[in-house]
Amino acid sequence: MKILVLRFSSIGDIVLTSPVIRCLKEQIPAIEIHYFTKRGFREILEINPTIHKVWIWEKDPSAVFKELKKENFDVIVDLHHNLRTARVKSNLKVKSYSFNKLNFQKYLLVNFKVNLLPEIHIVDRYFEAVKPLGVTNDNKGLDFFIDSKDEVSVSSLPMFHQLGYVAVVTGALKYTKRLPTGKLLELLQKIKHPVILLGGPAEKAEGEYLANAAGDNVINYCGALRLGQSASIVKNAVAVITHDTGLMHIAAAFHKPVISIWGNTVPSFGMYPYLPGEPGKSIIAEVKGLRCRPCSKIGYQECPLGHFKCMNEQDLDAIALAADQYFY
Repeated sequence: MKILVLRFSSIGDIVLTSPVIRCLKEQIPAIEIHYFTKRGFREILEINPTIHKVWIWEKDPSAVFKELKKENFDVIVDLHHNLRTARVKSNLKVKSYSFNKLNFQKYLLVNFKVNLLPEIHIVDRYFEAVKPLGVTNDNKGLDFFIDSKDEVSVSSLPMFHQLGYVAVVTGALKYTKRLPTGKLLELLQKIKHPVILLGGPAEKAEGEYLANAAGDNVINYCGALRLGQSASIVKNAVAVITHDTGLMHIAAAFHKPVISIWGNTVPSFGMYPYLPGEPGKSIIAEVKGLRCRPCSKIGYQECPLGHFKCMNEQDLDAIALAADQYFY
């Protein structure tokens, strides 16, 4: 059987599809799995040994569609379910399976604070798309693969950090999904153990400020590492503190203790750290009881109401203590 899997973004969402890929490979004999995505996510998929070939969406995808038709796929597994994937399915005219995105239920929760969402992780909803193929969840969690060139040796770290550290992921795509800089500094000053800051180029300057202001136990790798190298730092961490972002799911893939900090988004959307059978490794930090939350499925560049209570009122002492406990 030859299968084409569709998922175009983002890093975290693609990592969340990894159990489906693994179970397809293990449960269907002689299967060949192809994956269609955006160029920016090619690297993290091509290193996955269960994927035969990665296809890239181009600005004009007509040439790609022509090549895909030649592959004569038996089935399309749509794990994105949007207009772009509808276009793919319309062009290839192959039997396809998808999952329920529960957009109406999310709309009710965001706009009317009526929660009709089932208490089920999105990974389990992804498996709805492969249920007709007889594929079931093995409950082994997520996968993430690191190229050998991106492995960061613990011995290359400062001596103090070689004995164990907390990885703190500073960034997030939207401002309302991350702690303000001042709150991040307060948190770092409360953590008693070595810390490595992780983030992209956009967080580099903030990371430098935080590392200088927080003390000698904090070092800044924001903007200095490729994704695979950041994943290696996460893999070797004692614990990970992160916002609702891609590295949160990568941390879960390595079965790390994850303290996830939630602002305008909520775990009820089904995107919390996926650690089946290991509930004690996932600690959710959120300000409960706010009538304005969630204010969006994705986030904003500023708090719509101006007070930003969902982050400004976080219990930083509890977050720091949650990370420090894993050193004892």
